[in-house]
Amino acid sequence: MTAPAAHHYTSTGLDSRKIAIWAFIGSECMLFVSLISTYLIYKGRSLVGPFPHDVYTNPAGETFNPILNIPVTSASTFVLLMSSLAMVLALAAVQNKDLPKHTRGERVLGSSKLWLWMTALLGTTFLGFQAYEFTSFVHEGLSIRTNLFGSSFFTLTGFHGAHVTAGVIWLVTLLAIDYRRGLGPNDALNVDIAALYWHFVDVVWIVIFTVVYLLK
Repeated sequence: MTAPAAHHYTSTGLDSRKIAIWAFIGSECMLFVSLISTYLIYKGRSLVGPFPHDVYTNPAGETFNPILNIPVTSASTFVLLMSSLAMVLALAAVQNKDLPKHTRGERVLGSSKLWLWMTALLGTTFLGFQAYEFTSFVHEGLSIRTNLFGSSFFTLTGFHGAHVTAGVIWLVTLLAIDYRRGLGPNDALNVDIAALYWHFVDVVWIVIFTVVYLLK
């Protein structure tokens, strides 16, 4: 029989680990607020192209279309949103693992391994989209040193990509534990903490997508 997990409750009634992740998310919110604010301050102030939403003609007479590829980024955004759904199902699978099979089958479709794999795969797919986008931008003449848009864009989206990468590594770690000994209700808090981080990363991307790609 598995021993119950130790709880470390604070005066708020919440586990100290959950308080810690909320504090961490709060600090990360301030980081992204500063990065998004910097992007908005510099928006429209670049002296040379390429520009995000406008056609650009350089001194040599070469014309470039708007640099942002909205359809591709919309697809990557959808992928990241679906990863949040997969993460919810992974947490539900862990929480309900010890329920009778007929009950669990009605409440959770699939195992925790399946949904953790799916979340990690979708996160990696998002990173693949981002790598494709960055590479195509460089080929089209936009780098982090090209203009103010390039500097603020690559810094903002690059930091977000780094957070997604950290999240994928976290998910792979949970998968390794699940394969080694299995994740059960006693591990639900640890999976819940990872889920909070993953949902935070998704919400931040929705804000970035709206501010950078949709607002002209």
